[in-house]
Amino acid sequence: MEMADIGLIGLAVMGENLVMNMESKGFTVAVYNRTGDKVKHFVEGRAKGKKIIGTYTMEELVKHLKKPRRVMMMVKAGAPVDALIEQLLEHLEPGDIIIDGGNSHFPDTMRRCAYVERHGLLYAGVGVSGGEEGALNGPSMMPGGSPAAWLHIREILQAICAKVDDGSPCCDWVGENGAGHFVKMVHNGIEYGDMQLICEAYQLMRDGLGMQAPEMSEVFAHWNETELDSYLIEITRDILAYEDGDGTPIVDKILDTAGQKGTGKWTAIAALDEGIPLTLIGESVFARSLSARKEERLTAAKTFQRQVTPITENKEQLIECIRQALYASKIISYAQGYALMRSAAETYGWNLNYGGIALMWRGGCIIRSAFLGKIKEAFDRDAGLQNLLLDPYFCEEIKKLIPAWRTVVATAVSCGIPCPAFAAALSYFDGYTSERLPANLLQAQRDYFGAHTYERLDAPRGQFFHTNWTGHGGDTSATTYSV
Repeated sequence: MEMADIGLIGLAVMGENLVMNMESKGFTVAVYNRTGDKVKHFVEGRAKGKKIIGTYTMEELVKHLKKPRRVMMMVKAGAPVDALIEQLLEHLEPGDIIIDGGNSHFPDTMRRCAYVERHGLLYAGVGVSGGEEGALNGPSMMPGGSPAAWLHIREILQAICAKVDDGSPCCDWVGENGAGHFVKMVHNGIEYGDMQLICEAYQLMRDGLGMQAPEMSEVFAHWNETELDSYLIEITRDILAYEDGDGTPIVDKILDTAGQKGTGKWTAIAALDEGIPLTLIGESVFARSLSARKEERLTAAKTFQRQVTPITENKEQLIECIRQALYASKIISYAQGYALMRSAAETYGWNLNYGGIALMWRGGCIIRSAFLGKIKEAFDRDAGLQNLLLDPYFCEEIKKLIPAWRTVVATAVSCGIPCPAFAAALSYFDGYTSERLPANLLQAQRDYFGAHTYERLDAPRGQFFHTNWTGHGGDTSATTYSV
């Protein structure tokens, strides 16, 4: 019987492409899909003549695997993953490895890891980024789960993942239980932020400066040769240049309602749970939600008859200001995302390698960019860095970008062009760098109506006070919730 190095379940686009990738790197792969026709079509078509074994039952799949057996699931997140785990446990043995390569929510991965380990098996939750092209040619991969699983899956994952210029793999061990899927979730949240920032830059040029898609494509092409060099800037350049059959830009014909699969929302919820101000990514999620309410927006537009004021300032100068504002806001997005990972690492006991994560994102994934090399260098300088803004390089960069950043936000507001991500990034910066915020008044309000107490500037931290503001209240104070 021909034996396979790994089995893969789920022959949708990502699954098929990962199989082809594995086979091209010298591995023999056994495949299984819930619908047998999918397996038959694959092995008799695209996989014909390759070291790919088609199987039609779970039992057959397992029989074709070398020990310890490695099975990768590429199925829809949620209940289908749990159902597959139950089926696999009936056929696998202690020491075998189950790998979830889907977009699972990290608490689910934590639960599944513990459950599978109780049965004597190993579990890995692997974040995979790069879409179908990445799956075929080399994705960014973020594995976590049972530490012992890494010894058995490392060779395959590091062979099929993307590589940076020096050959380093964009895949390394992230941490225990749900760490891999958490880092992938934050990656997706940053992806939401990057995309929203690019869209706001596009709207400023389109609605404020009256620029057409071909001209904006040239701008993004230029930006891709600067610090903004990245996959998302590159594809934006190409999208804006793409013409429909009648020779007009196809982007102008696409309905302005954005979809989402929930990973950005998960990132925002995790930030709320951790008490981390992930403001830019949160606004990016809400911007998609607002776009989806198209009919309401059409009604509101008719009701208010609001007009965008054309921007009459120096066009080239403003375009450069937008580029700088985009770069500054991008720094904030990553600063917030890394702050969230650091907080979660403390909560869940993960030992995350922050520079290594930046390296994993340097190639293969949607947010890949030259900029990530600077983040790795920042954590190489200081592994305990609390916030990217406190790194000398990023500190100096932000200082240079502030004037253009403020100009862009002020211009957008005065013209009536929404810029929630640009504005959220700038507000975060102003708040983070403020020695004193108005939370003293907020604490007084909370103490006034709810006896929630407050700390004083002239007393040690941790000592709480309550004031009987009206003369009618008592001395009893409420408990407090801190994040």
